[in-house]
Amino acid sequence: MVQTHNQMAPSDGIWSLRKLPEMDDAQFSQWQTLLEHRTGMTLTRDRRSFLETNLGIRMREIGCNSYQAYYEQIVSGADAIQEWATLVDRLTVQETRFFRDPDACKLVSDYVMTRPREGLKNQALEAWSVGCSTGEEPYTLAMVLNECMEQLGLQPLYGVTGSDISQPALVKAKSGLFSARKLLGMDEALKSRYFRPAERNTVEIVNNIRDRVCFARLNVLDLNKAPMHGMNIIFCQNLLIYFRRWRRREIVKRLSERLAPGGLLVLGQGELTDWQPPGLQRVPSEHVLAWIKRQSDDE
Repeated sequence: MVQTHNQMAPSDGIWSLRKLPEMDDAQFSQWQTLLEHRTGMTLTRDRRSFLETNLGIRMREIGCNSYQAYYEQIVSGADAIQEWATLVDRLTVQETRFFRDPDACKLVSDYVMTRPREGLKNQALEAWSVGCSTGEEPYTLAMVLNECMEQLGLQPLYGVTGSDISQPALVKAKSGLFSARKLLGMDEALKSRYFRPAERNTVEIVNNIRDRVCFARLNVLDLNKAPMHGMNIIFCQNLLIYFRRWRRREIVKRLSERLAPGGLLVLGQGELTDWQPPGLQRVPSEHVLAWIKRQSDDE
């Protein structure tokens, strides 16, 4: 039985400063299997310290001093579902910022600017940020699309969906509030156009961009259940690196099924090598890994 916080943490709180014992091979393998089974995420042995650190922080917070006891709490404890969601948030939310990959943003802009104008007038552009974390990427996509529409002299007919496995990350994304450091390196004109000062040294996304972006909780292992279809742009950067090669290919196949004919799929550099996804044509670029869905496949 897993001990409670009150049973394990002395009243003076000193135990929380004690160093946890090192994780042995059997325990690491057990956590590896659980994470891969539930999220698809693969932790190599050189990331054992990453796992120990993040488990340790959470275990101290709840007063648990054994990796095995915490594992049992995650698997079969009374609050297992809630605790699992908290842990996944700690292990999967990555540091990100606005316009993190300028080359990829430029590719998306070029893609939109070369679409038939009549199509952009009559049908909304739909973009999807997969593994969107705290929202910087989908909001960036919305800004890129908005800039394109203005340059083309068109009404802003577009929408962006951000999806992630972490519910706390999505809550933060929906708030539209960010620390000023998230804007480092961003064009000053874009900063002034799309952000306004908020409380406590934060900035807030302006409403005309925020209203174009929605968020949904989604595990990439469940892409076959995703409601997104006919997407014009799918952005999936710096997510696939956490998965085995065979699962990366499976995820990309699922994503390509969600693309509209002629749609654009953008991945992170080096995330998928020596493989040509069926039905997709590689975009010639030295700096961005991207494909276009062939028109003939669904016609």
